[in-house]
Amino acid sequence: MLEERTAMPKVTYVQADGSAETYDFAVGKSLMLAAQSHGVDGILGECGGQAMCATCHVYVDEKFLDFLPEVSEDEDEMLAEAAAERRSNSRLSCQIPVREELDGVTLVVPKEQTW
Repeated sequence: MLEERTAMPKVTYVQADGSAETYDFAVGKSLMLAAQSHGVDGILGECGGQAMCATCHVYVDEKFLDFLPEVSEDEDEMLAEAAAERRSNSRLSCQIPVREELDGVTLVVPKEQTW
C-alpha cells in the first residue's frame, strides 16, 4: 500500500536587500514557525505566535490574499502598532497556516525587522 504524500508548498522570503530564499514548508504549521525552523532572517515571533507582537510582520504577494484567513481583531491591532509601514497586504505570519494553495507565495520581510 502506497502512502499518500503531503504537499510541500514552496514559500519565498524576500529580504530588504532584495535577496530571496525559497523553502518547502509542511502543510499545517504557521508561516512564522516554518520560517523560524529554517532560520529566515527578520521573522522573530517574540510572542510565540499569539498575535501579541508584530515581529513576524510580512507583506504577502497580493495574488495570494484570497487564500488567507481573515484578519482577526488582535492581528489588526498588532499591525496598527508594527514598526514597519502597514500596507493592504500586511499580515502577521503567525496567523497564516501553510496550505497547499500558498504554493509559490512570496513574502517580503520589512526592512525594520532585519538586522
